[in-house]
Amino acid sequence: MGQLDRITQQPDVMGGKACIRGMRITVGMVVGQVGAGHSVEEVLTDYPYLEREDVMQAIRYAARRAEEREVMLLIA
Repeated sequence: MGQLDRITQQPDVMGGKACIRGMRITVGMVVGQVGAGHSVEEVLTDYPYLEREDVMQAIRYAARRAEEREVMLLIA
């Protein structure tokens, strides 16, 4: 599915949420814009410091997270 080298998570940046290249732009903000119907070009206009690959990696990251399974562990 491709590398995600532009997605960062740091405890001191946006509360540890997944961000774009350490900036205060979360993956959720970017994916939310696309999900609301904005084109990649519109997102890039709204956030001029982002690059096309930033947006594409945010979408790939969200897709991977959506496919994760949560496994319940029983504690005896």
